[in-house]
Amino acid sequence: MVVGLTGGIATGKTTVSNLFKQYGAYIVDADLIAREVVEPGRPGNQRVQEQFGKAFFFDDGSLNRKAMGQKIFQDQILRKKLEQILHPLIRAEMKRQTAQYQKKDQHGLIIWDVPLLFESSLTHLVEKVIVVYVPREVQLFRLMERDQLSREEAERRIDAQLSIETKRMRADFVIDNQGSYQNTERQVEQLWKSLSLRNG
Repeated sequence: MVVGLTGGIATGKTTVSNLFKQYGAYIVDADLIAREVVEPGRPGNQRVQEQFGKAFFFDDGSLNRKAMGQKIFQDQILRKKLEQILHPLIRAEMKRQTAQYQKKDQHGLIIWDVPLLFESSLTHLVEKVIVVYVPREVQLFRLMERDQLSREEAERRIDAQLSIETKRMRADFVIDNQGSYQNTERQVEQLWKSLSLRNG
């Protein structure tokens, strides 16, 4: 069974993903794959350099993610160009990892950890969708604190994604992550049990 796990920036999706991993789920992490496909020597790295120039890369050839992030969150056209380069590479690797896990364990629960699951129109590739939720104000506060951003910068990053309220409405399951870690852990445990039963 393949289940999509998503949320908004700074809603705590990584925490929930790690909890599912502890229970035995196989995690296909889109963010991790996104980093891997632009490593020096990989086709994604070369294509991004060709499109954006070497100003966004360190001397060792690795991508300067901070500089790139600042640029693309201010320019929707550039963000789309970057997505057009990287998304096909990321999806191909996600499908490869999924097939590998399914071969290893046909009854395993596979979690696709994808920040832009809705925005990238990937919901048709998963059987159910879990959204990790906190209200926008909590999201904004956490993002400003975590990434040392101004309110304006944080709002721009949040606004680049589908609103968390829309994601919550589209979800099959919602993990409310505005309370304690223990509260989140209890919700994940209950959902793990429920999904495991469905999965046989």
